[in-house]
Amino acid sequence: MDLDWKNLSFGYIKTDYNIRSYFRDGAWTTPELTTDETVTMHMAATCLHYGQEAFEGQKAFRGADGVIRIFRPEENAKRMRSSAEYLKMALPPVDMFVDMMKRVVKANERFVPPYGTGASLYIRPVLFGTGPQVGVKPAGEYLLIVFVTPVGPYYKEGFNPIKVLIDRDHDRAAPLGTGHVKAGGNYAASLTSAEIGHEKGYPSVLYLDAKEKKHIDECGAANFFGIRDGVYITPKSHSVLPSITNMSLMTLAAEMGLKVEQRPVDYDELGTFDEAGSCGTAAVLSPIGSIYDPQTGHTFVYNDGKPGKWSEKLYHRLRAIQYAEEPDTYGWMAAL
Repeated sequence: MDLDWKNLSFGYIKTDYNIRSYFRDGAWTTPELTTDETVTMHMAATCLHYGQEAFEGQKAFRGADGVIRIFRPEENAKRMRSSAEYLKMALPPVDMFVDMMKRVVKANERFVPPYGTGASLYIRPVLFGTGPQVGVKPAGEYLLIVFVTPVGPYYKEGFNPIKVLIDRDHDRAAPLGTGHVKAGGNYAASLTSAEIGHEKGYPSVLYLDAKEKKHIDECGAANFFGIRDGVYITPKSHSVLPSITNMSLMTLAAEMGLKVEQRPVDYDELGTFDEAGSCGTAAVLSPIGSIYDPQTGHTFVYNDGKPGKWSEKLYHRLRAIQYAEEPDTYGWMAAL
């Protein structure tokens, strides 16, 4: 295997195994490893017609001590169950879900990037309805697959600040819709905005709330946060996905002495933050250098376009825990 670990993109690279479990006749089958990268299903499967699909994003890291660990797998399991419950799918048991992640990482151990390369092994669990339905109703059968692939930074900028474009013309999710769960349809709804942003030179777009366009919602496929006067502020809304990375950053922010506020964040606050950023499993933490609002023509600039001191501290603290460079006092890392 000849991979340039330090220059990996955030894309799919074939690995040795994925792991699968079917929900049939009211029960989950024993998870099995397979080398098959394809799925055969009925043409009337509910995932194809009615969007019965949810997924997760997770990472495994090879630590400074050589041990491979997964970051907070139980939280991903709980969020997958929350998504499945809302979309009326079978709920994978937490223990089975975590065990499947551990088994597939272990089976693909040679693809876990070496310590010091800055790369990681991305873990993608995906759950979808395979049972046929023509009427709009839940399927009777489901398939849970967990596959992995080694990845580099989500943004080519790495930890350098990104430029963000406000998009008022599109909504990622309805106010009382599926924004709070990790449904694939939310991401399909964001593709047009992302393409518009990329064409204009913006790696990410910022959504305002779909009802009034007065509050900050999501930042592309990640949570938004702002820091002002020693306070870490992040939006709280039914249409914002509860990010496990953001949840962890809030814990670390409090540990560092910052006050933490999770609440509706008004658009007018964008001009008051000392620092801003987006966070999620894929990007971890990306400082935001500027946010451009095409409606007003105004650009909000943070910390002169450089990473802020708190963003740097939070990013390096979280990464140090993930790579076992500092003690995991919170018990977040699950060793294989």
